Amino acid sequence: MSDVAPASRNAALALKDATLAGLVAFGLFVFLIGLRTEQSSSGALEITTRFQTLAMLVAAVFAGAFLRALIFARTPIPLGRMMPESLAGFAASAARFAAPALLIFALLVPVLFYSNRYLLDLGILVLTYVMLGWGLNIVVGLAGLLDLGYVAFYAVGAYSYALLATQFHLSFWICLPLAGILAAFWGILLGFPVLRLRGDYLAIVTLAFGEIIRLVLLNWQSVTGGPNGIPSIPRPSFFGLPFADAEGGFASTFGLEYSPTHRVVFLFYLILALALLTNWVTIRLRRLPIGRAWEAMREDEIACRSLGINTTTTKLTAFAIGAMFGGFAGSFFATRQGFISPESFSFNESALVLAIVVLGGMGSQLGVAIAALVMIGGFELFREFQLYRMLVFGFAMVLIMIWRPRGLIATREPSLTLGDPKP
Repeated sequence: MSDVAPASRNAALALKDATLAGLVAFGLFVFLIGLRTEQSSSGALEITTRFQTLAMLVAAVFAGAFLRALIFARTPIPLGRMMPESLAGFAASAARFAAPALLIFALLVPVLFYSNRYLLDLGILVLTYVMLGWGLNIVVGLAGLLDLGYVAFYAVGAYSYALLATQFHLSFWICLPLAGILAAFWGILLGFPVLRLRGDYLAIVTLAFGEIIRLVLLNWQSVTGGPNGIPSIPRPSFFGLPFADAEGGFASTFGLEYSPTHRVVFLFYLILALALLTNWVTIRLRRLPIGRAWEAMREDEIACRSLGINTTTTKLTAFAIGAMFGGFAGSFFATRQGFISPESFSFNESALVLAIVVLGGMGSQLGVAIAALVMIGGFELFREFQLYRMLVFGFAMVLIMIWRPRGLIATREPSLTLGDPKP
Protein backbone atom coordinates (compact mmCIF):
# COMPACT_ATOMS: atom_id res chain seq x y z
CA MET A 1 0.00 0.00 0.00
CA SER A 2 2.95 2.33 0.66
CA ASP A 3 3.99 2.13 -3.03
CA VAL A 4 0.48 2.59 -4.38
CA ALA A 5 -0.11 5.94 -2.65
CA PRO A 6 2.93 7.75 -4.17
CA ALA A 7 2.12 6.31 -7.60
CA SER A 8 -1.47 7.54 -7.46
CA ARG A 9 -0.25 10.91 -6.16
CA ASN A 10 2.20 11.21 -9.07
CA ALA A 11 -0.55 10.30 -11.52
CA ALA A 12 -2.83 12.93 -10.03
CA LEU A 13 -0.10 15.61 -10.28
CA ALA A 14 0.63 14.53 -13.87
CA LEU A 15 -3.05 14.77 -14.74
CA LYS A 16 -3.25 18.23 -13.16
CA ASP A 17 -0.20 19.49 -15.08
CA ALA A 18 -1.47 17.98 -18.33
CA THR A 19 -4.88 19.60 -17.88
CA LEU A 20 -3.28 22.98 -17.24
CA ALA A 21 -1.04 22.59 -20.30
CA GLY A 22 -4.04 21.62 -22.42
CA LEU A 23 -5.97 24.70 -21.30
CA VAL A 24 -3.01 26.95 -22.08
CA ALA A 25 -2.64 25.32 -25.50
CA PHE A 26 -6.34 25.79 -26.18
CA GLY A 27 -6.13 29.47 -25.26
CA LEU A 28 -3.12 29.97 -27.53
CA PHE A 29 -4.33 27.97 -30.53
CA VAL A 30 -8.05 28.76 -30.59
CA PHE A 31 -7.50 31.98 -32.54
CA LEU A 32 -4.31 30.92 -34.34
CA ILE A 33 -5.49 27.52 -35.56
CA GLY A 34 -9.14 27.06 -34.66
CA LEU A 35 -10.47 30.16 -36.41
CA ARG A 36 -9.41 31.43 -39.82
CA THR A 37 -10.55 34.43 -41.84
CA GLU A 38 -10.99 34.05 -45.60
CA GLN A 39 -12.15 36.47 -48.24
CA SER A 40 -15.34 35.45 -49.96
CA SER A 41 -16.23 36.03 -53.61
CA SER A 42 -18.07 39.21 -52.63
CA GLY A 43 -14.99 40.61 -50.90
CA ALA A 44 -16.31 40.19 -47.36
CA LEU A 45 -14.35 38.36 -44.70
CA GLU A 46 -15.72 35.02 -43.56
CA ILE A 47 -14.66 33.04 -40.51
CA THR A 48 -14.03 29.34 -41.05
CA THR A 49 -13.47 26.90 -38.21
CA ARG A 50 -10.86 24.15 -37.91
CA PHE A 51 -11.85 22.64 -34.61
CA GLN A 52 -10.65 19.17 -35.58
CA THR A 53 -7.07 20.40 -36.06
CA LEU A 54 -7.37 22.41 -32.86
CA ALA A 55 -8.52 19.33 -30.93
CA MET A 56 -5.61 17.26 -32.28
CA LEU A 57 -3.08 19.89 -31.20
CA VAL A 58 -4.58 20.25 -27.72
CA ALA A 59 -4.69 16.45 -27.33
CA ALA A 60 -1.05 16.19 -28.38
CA VAL A 61 -0.05 18.84 -25.83
CA PHE A 62 -2.12 17.12 -23.13
CA ALA A 63 -0.55 13.71 -23.85
CA GLY A 64 2.98 15.12 -24.00
CA ALA A 65 2.57 17.04 -20.74
CA PHE A 66 1.04 13.99 -19.02
CA LEU A 67 3.87 11.67 -20.09
CA ARG A 68 6.52 14.26 -19.19
CA ALA A 69 5.07 14.80 -15.70
CA LEU A 70 4.56 11.07 -15.18
CA ILE A 71 8.13 10.11 -16.17
CA PHE A 72 10.19 13.11 -14.99
CA ALA A 73 7.77 14.58 -12.41
CA ARG A 74 8.52 18.30 -12.15
CA THR A 75 12.30 18.03 -12.46
CA PRO A 76 14.21 19.29 -15.55
CA ILE A 77 14.50 16.77 -18.39
CA PRO A 78 18.15 15.58 -18.51
CA LEU A 79 18.44 15.56 -22.28
CA GLY A 80 22.20 16.12 -22.19
CA ARG A 81 22.78 12.97 -20.10
CA MET A 82 20.65 10.82 -22.42
CA MET A 83 23.32 10.91 -25.12
CA PRO A 84 25.64 7.86 -24.96
CA GLU A 85 29.23 8.60 -23.99
CA SER A 86 30.56 7.13 -27.24
CA LEU A 87 28.28 9.37 -29.28
CA ALA A 88 29.18 12.39 -27.17
CA GLY A 89 32.90 11.69 -27.67
CA PHE A 90 32.43 11.34 -31.41
CA ALA A 91 30.50 14.63 -31.55
CA ALA A 92 33.24 16.41 -29.58
CA SER A 93 35.96 15.14 -31.92
CA ALA A 94 33.92 15.93 -35.03
CA ALA A 95 33.29 19.49 -33.82
CA ARG A 96 36.96 20.33 -34.41
CA PHE A 97 36.55 19.66 -38.12
CA ALA A 98 33.15 21.35 -38.45
CA ALA A 99 34.49 24.84 -39.21
CA PRO A 100 36.96 23.76 -41.96
CA ALA A 101 34.33 21.46 -43.46
CA LEU A 102 31.75 24.26 -43.60
CA LEU A 103 34.28 26.62 -45.17
CA ILE A 104 35.27 24.10 -47.86
CA PHE A 105 31.61 23.37 -48.60
CA ALA A 106 30.85 27.10 -48.88
CA LEU A 107 33.72 27.55 -51.35
CA LEU A 108 32.43 24.65 -53.47
CA VAL A 109 28.74 25.60 -53.48
CA PRO A 110 28.92 27.64 -56.74
CA VAL A 111 30.84 24.79 -58.38
CA LEU A 112 28.49 22.03 -57.22
CA PHE A 113 25.24 23.92 -57.81
CA TYR A 114 26.18 26.22 -60.67
CA SER A 115 23.04 25.36 -62.65
CA ASN A 116 20.70 25.62 -59.65
CA ARG A 117 19.84 29.30 -59.24
CA TYR A 118 17.56 28.62 -56.28
CA LEU A 119 20.30 27.05 -54.16
CA LEU A 120 22.75 29.81 -55.07
CA ASP A 121 20.26 32.48 -53.97
CA LEU A 122 19.56 30.51 -50.79
CA GLY A 123 23.30 30.31 -50.08
CA ILE A 124 23.62 34.09 -50.51
CA LEU A 125 20.72 34.60 -48.09
CA VAL A 126 22.24 32.25 -45.50
CA LEU A 127 25.64 33.95 -45.72
CA THR A 128 23.98 37.36 -45.31
CA TYR A 129 22.42 36.24 -42.04
CA VAL A 130 25.68 34.61 -40.97
CA MET A 131 27.39 37.99 -41.39
CA LEU A 132 24.58 39.77 -39.52
CA GLY A 133 24.79 37.18 -36.74
CA TRP A 134 28.55 37.60 -36.41
CA GLY A 135 28.14 41.38 -36.30
CA LEU A 136 25.48 41.20 -33.59
CA ASN A 137 27.56 38.61 -31.74
CA ILE A 138 30.09 41.35 -30.99
CA VAL A 139 27.44 43.40 -29.20
CA VAL A 140 25.40 40.65 -27.56
CA GLY A 141 27.74 37.67 -27.32
CA LEU A 142 31.03 39.36 -26.44
CA ALA A 143 30.02 42.65 -24.80
CA GLY A 144 26.79 41.35 -23.24
CA LEU A 145 24.67 44.28 -24.47
CA LEU A 146 21.16 43.14 -25.43
CA ASP A 147 20.44 44.91 -28.73
CA LEU A 148 16.92 44.55 -30.19
CA GLY A 149 17.40 47.26 -32.82
CA TYR A 150 20.27 45.83 -34.85
CA VAL A 151 18.18 46.05 -38.01
CA ALA A 152 18.58 49.85 -37.80
CA PHE A 153 22.27 49.60 -38.75
CA TYR A 154 21.36 47.12 -41.47
CA ALA A 155 18.95 49.73 -42.85
CA VAL A 156 21.45 52.59 -42.51
CA GLY A 157 24.01 50.65 -44.53
CA ALA A 158 21.49 49.75 -47.22
CA TYR A 159 20.12 53.28 -47.63
CA SER A 160 23.59 54.84 -47.44
CA TYR A 161 24.77 52.66 -50.29
CA ALA A 162 21.61 53.24 -52.31
CA LEU A 163 21.74 57.04 -51.97
CA LEU A 164 25.47 57.28 -52.65
CA ALA A 165 25.22 55.00 -55.68
CA THR A 166 22.13 56.59 -57.23
CA GLN A 167 22.72 60.27 -56.38
CA PHE A 168 26.51 60.54 -56.62
CA HIS A 169 27.13 57.59 -58.99
CA LEU A 170 29.89 56.11 -56.85
CA SER A 171 31.04 52.54 -57.43
CA PHE A 172 30.27 49.66 -55.10
CA TRP A 173 33.84 49.47 -53.78
CA ILE A 174 33.69 53.12 -52.69
CA CYS A 175 30.16 52.98 -51.28
CA LEU A 176 30.81 49.82 -49.25
CA PRO A 177 33.29 51.32 -46.73
CA LEU A 178 31.33 54.59 -46.62
CA ALA A 179 28.15 52.71 -45.71
CA GLY A 180 30.02 50.88 -42.94
CA ILE A 181 31.44 54.14 -41.57
CA LEU A 182 28.00 55.79 -41.54
CA ALA A 183 26.48 52.78 -39.78
CA ALA A 184 29.29 52.87 -37.19
CA PHE A 185 28.58 56.57 -36.63
CA TRP A 186 24.93 55.76 -35.89
CA GLY A 187 26.09 52.99 -33.59
CA ILE A 188 28.05 55.54 -31.57
CA LEU A 189 24.99 57.83 -31.50
CA LEU A 190 22.95 54.95 -30.08
CA GLY A 191 25.67 54.10 -27.57
CA PHE A 192 25.78 57.50 -25.87
CA PRO A 193 22.18 57.54 -24.52
CA VAL A 194 22.38 53.95 -23.24
CA LEU A 195 25.71 54.13 -21.41
CA ARG A 196 24.05 53.77 -18.01
CA LEU A 197 21.40 51.26 -19.08
CA ARG A 198 21.58 47.49 -18.92
CA GLY A 199 19.33 44.48 -19.23
CA ASP A 200 15.68 45.04 -20.08
CA TYR A 201 16.01 48.83 -20.16
CA LEU A 202 18.79 48.65 -22.73
CA ALA A 203 16.70 46.26 -24.83
CA ILE A 204 13.71 48.65 -24.79
CA VAL A 205 15.82 51.63 -25.88
CA THR A 206 17.50 49.73 -28.71
CA LEU A 207 14.11 48.44 -29.84
CA ALA A 208 12.82 52.02 -29.93
CA PHE A 209 15.90 53.11 -31.88
CA GLY A 210 15.24 50.48 -34.53
CA GLU A 211 11.62 51.61 -34.88
CA ILE A 212 12.66 55.28 -35.07
CA ILE A 213 15.00 54.53 -37.97
CA ARG A 214 12.26 52.59 -39.77
CA LEU A 215 9.71 55.37 -39.30
CA VAL A 216 12.20 57.99 -40.51
CA LEU A 217 12.84 55.96 -43.64
CA LEU A 218 9.10 55.58 -44.12
CA ASN A 219 8.21 59.27 -43.77
CA TRP A 220 11.23 61.16 -45.14
CA GLN A 221 9.99 60.79 -48.68
CA SER A 222 12.14 63.51 -50.23
CA VAL A 223 15.32 61.56 -49.39
CA THR A 224 14.40 57.90 -48.86
CA GLY A 225 11.42 57.66 -51.20
CA GLY A 226 9.13 56.77 -48.32
CA PRO A 227 7.13 53.55 -48.74
CA ASN A 228 8.06 53.48 -52.45
CA GLY A 229 11.71 52.87 -51.54
CA ILE A 230 14.71 53.43 -53.80
CA PRO A 231 14.68 51.57 -57.14
CA SER A 232 17.33 51.05 -59.82
CA ILE A 233 20.26 50.60 -57.42
CA PRO A 234 23.42 49.89 -59.47
CA ARG A 235 24.73 46.35 -59.48
CA PRO A 236 28.34 45.63 -58.47
CA SER A 237 30.94 45.04 -61.14
CA PHE A 238 34.04 42.85 -61.20
CA PHE A 239 36.54 45.68 -60.68
CA GLY A 240 34.96 47.78 -63.41
CA LEU A 241 33.80 44.91 -65.65
CA PRO A 242 29.98 44.80 -65.69
CA PHE A 243 28.15 41.49 -65.82
CA ALA A 244 26.39 42.35 -69.09
CA ASP A 245 26.09 40.73 -72.49
CA ALA A 246 28.05 43.46 -74.25
CA GLU A 247 31.54 44.31 -75.42
CA GLY A 248 33.78 45.10 -72.47
CA GLY A 249 31.72 43.00 -70.10
CA PHE A 250 32.97 40.27 -67.78
CA ALA A 251 32.18 37.40 -70.15
CA SER A 252 33.65 38.98 -73.29
CA THR A 253 36.80 40.12 -71.49
CA PHE A 254 37.62 36.62 -70.25
CA GLY A 255 36.39 34.88 -73.41
CA LEU A 256 33.42 33.19 -71.73
CA GLU A 257 29.92 32.59 -72.94
CA TYR A 258 27.59 35.10 -71.29
CA SER A 259 25.42 33.73 -68.49
CA PRO A 260 23.33 35.56 -65.86
CA THR A 261 24.71 33.08 -63.34
CA HIS A 262 28.11 34.83 -63.46
CA ARG A 263 26.72 37.75 -61.45
CA VAL A 264 25.07 35.41 -58.92
CA VAL A 265 28.31 33.48 -58.39
CA PHE A 266 30.20 36.75 -57.96
CA LEU A 267 27.65 37.91 -55.36
CA PHE A 268 28.00 34.59 -53.54
CA TYR A 269 31.77 34.86 -53.26
CA LEU A 270 31.45 38.55 -52.36
CA ILE A 271 29.19 37.95 -49.36
CA LEU A 272 31.34 34.95 -48.41
CA ALA A 273 34.42 37.20 -48.38
CA LEU A 274 32.59 39.85 -46.32
CA ALA A 275 31.42 37.22 -43.83
CA LEU A 276 34.92 35.76 -43.50
CA LEU A 277 36.29 39.27 -42.99
CA THR A 278 33.77 39.78 -40.18
CA ASN A 279 34.79 36.48 -38.61
CA TRP A 280 38.51 37.21 -38.87
CA VAL A 281 38.20 40.70 -37.38
CA THR A 282 36.04 39.40 -34.53
CA ILE A 283 38.52 36.64 -33.67
CA ARG A 284 41.42 39.09 -33.75
CA LEU A 285 39.57 41.63 -31.61
CA ARG A 286 38.77 39.00 -28.99
CA ARG A 287 42.49 38.46 -28.41
CA LEU A 288 43.18 42.19 -28.08
CA PRO A 289 42.68 44.18 -24.86
CA ILE A 290 39.39 45.59 -26.17
CA GLY A 291 38.05 42.08 -26.72
CA ARG A 292 39.00 41.01 -23.20
CA ALA A 293 37.39 44.21 -21.91
CA TRP A 294 34.15 43.28 -23.71
CA GLU A 295 34.12 39.86 -22.09
CA ALA A 296 34.92 41.30 -18.67
CA MET A 297 32.07 43.78 -19.00
CA ARG A 298 29.74 40.99 -20.08
CA GLU A 299 30.52 38.95 -16.97
CA ASP A 300 30.36 41.79 -14.40
CA GLU A 301 30.30 45.48 -15.28
CA ILE A 302 30.93 46.62 -11.70
CA ALA A 303 34.02 44.42 -11.40
CA CYS A 304 35.09 45.65 -14.82
CA ARG A 305 35.00 49.26 -13.60
CA SER A 306 36.87 48.34 -10.43
CA LEU A 307 39.71 47.04 -12.60
CA GLY A 308 40.08 50.47 -14.19
CA ILE A 309 38.47 49.62 -17.55
CA ASN A 310 36.72 52.53 -19.20
CA THR A 311 33.25 51.07 -19.79
CA THR A 312 32.18 54.12 -21.82
CA THR A 313 34.67 53.54 -24.62
CA THR A 314 34.22 49.78 -24.30
CA LYS A 315 30.47 50.01 -24.94
CA LEU A 316 30.82 52.58 -27.71
CA THR A 317 33.44 50.46 -29.45
CA ALA A 318 31.20 47.39 -29.32
CA PHE A 319 28.22 49.31 -30.73
CA ALA A 320 30.33 50.95 -33.45
CA ILE A 321 32.08 47.80 -34.68
CA GLY A 322 28.91 45.72 -34.58
CA ALA A 323 27.02 48.46 -36.44
CA MET A 324 29.78 48.72 -39.05
CA PHE A 325 29.43 45.07 -40.04
CA GLY A 326 25.66 45.48 -40.10
CA GLY A 327 26.18 48.39 -42.49
CA PHE A 328 28.38 46.25 -44.72
CA ALA A 329 25.66 43.59 -44.86
CA GLY A 330 23.05 46.25 -45.60
CA SER A 331 25.03 47.67 -48.52
CA PHE A 332 25.40 44.17 -49.95
CA PHE A 333 21.66 43.61 -49.55
CA ALA A 334 20.92 46.82 -51.44
CA THR A 335 23.21 46.04 -54.37
CA ARG A 336 21.97 42.47 -54.58
CA GLN A 337 18.28 43.37 -54.56
CA GLY A 338 18.52 46.50 -56.70
CA PHE A 339 15.57 47.89 -54.72
CA ILE A 340 15.04 48.61 -51.02
CA SER A 341 12.09 49.82 -48.98
CA PRO A 342 11.35 50.18 -45.24
CA GLU A 343 9.38 46.92 -45.23
CA SER A 344 12.67 45.02 -45.48
CA PHE A 345 13.91 46.39 -42.14
CA SER A 346 11.19 45.55 -39.64
CA PHE A 347 11.63 44.30 -36.08
CA ASN A 348 11.25 40.72 -37.31
CA GLU A 349 14.72 40.95 -38.85
CA SER A 350 16.26 41.99 -35.52
CA ALA A 351 14.42 39.18 -33.74
CA LEU A 352 15.60 36.62 -36.30
CA VAL A 353 19.25 37.69 -36.08
CA LEU A 354 19.10 37.73 -32.27
CA ALA A 355 17.55 34.24 -32.30
CA ILE A 356 20.44 33.04 -34.49
CA VAL A 357 22.98 34.43 -32.00
CA VAL A 358 21.23 32.99 -28.93
CA LEU A 359 20.54 29.56 -30.42
CA GLY A 360 24.05 29.28 -31.83
CA GLY A 361 25.66 30.20 -28.52
CA MET A 362 26.53 33.73 -27.52
CA GLY A 363 30.18 34.38 -28.25
CA SER A 364 30.56 31.33 -30.50
CA GLN A 365 31.36 32.07 -34.15
CA LEU A 366 30.80 28.49 -35.34
CA GLY A 367 27.55 28.20 -33.41
CA VAL A 368 26.15 31.34 -35.05
CA ALA A 369 27.04 30.01 -38.51
CA ILE A 370 25.35 26.66 -37.82
CA ALA A 371 22.27 28.35 -36.35
CA ALA A 372 21.94 30.62 -39.41
CA LEU A 373 22.25 27.63 -41.72
CA VAL A 374 19.63 25.65 -39.79
CA MET A 375 17.15 28.49 -39.31
CA ILE A 376 17.29 30.15 -42.73
CA GLY A 377 17.67 26.87 -44.60
CA GLY A 378 14.97 25.27 -42.46
CA PHE A 379 12.53 28.07 -43.24
CA GLU A 380 12.98 27.31 -46.93
CA LEU A 381 12.60 23.56 -46.46
CA PHE A 382 9.29 24.07 -44.66
CA ARG A 383 7.99 26.63 -47.15
CA GLU A 384 5.40 24.14 -48.41
CA PHE A 385 3.98 23.99 -44.87
CA GLN A 386 3.78 27.75 -44.52
CA LEU A 387 0.84 27.55 -42.14
CA TYR A 388 2.64 25.42 -39.57
CA ARG A 389 6.33 26.15 -40.08
CA MET A 390 6.44 28.89 -37.42
CA LEU A 391 4.79 26.48 -34.99
CA VAL A 392 7.33 23.77 -35.83
CA PHE A 393 10.25 26.16 -35.47
CA GLY A 394 8.95 27.49 -32.18
CA PHE A 395 8.72 23.93 -30.87
CA ALA A 396 12.24 23.18 -32.14
CA MET A 397 13.63 26.31 -30.45
CA VAL A 398 12.03 25.29 -27.15
CA LEU A 399 13.63 21.84 -27.41
CA ILE A 400 17.05 23.34 -28.16
CA MET A 401 16.76 25.70 -25.21
CA ILE A 402 15.92 22.74 -22.94
CA TRP A 403 18.69 20.57 -24.34
CA ARG A 404 21.34 23.27 -24.73
CA PRO A 405 20.33 26.28 -22.57
CA ARG A 406 23.46 28.22 -23.55
CA GLY A 407 23.18 27.53 -27.28
CA LEU A 408 24.28 24.84 -29.70
CA ILE A 409 27.97 25.53 -29.02
CA ALA A 410 28.21 26.89 -25.50
CA THR A 411 31.92 26.27 -24.97
CA ARG A 412 34.81 27.90 -26.77
CA GLU A 413 38.52 28.40 -26.33
CA PRO A 414 39.44 31.14 -23.82
CA SER A 415 40.73 34.39 -25.29
CA LEU A 416 43.69 34.44 -22.88
CA THR A 417 45.31 31.78 -20.73
CA LEU A 418 47.85 32.10 -17.95
CA GLY A 419 50.91 30.01 -18.66
CA ASP A 420 51.28 27.25 -21.20
CA PRO A 421 48.22 25.03 -21.52
CA LYS A 422 48.69 21.44 -20.41
CA PRO A 423 49.04 18.90 -23.23
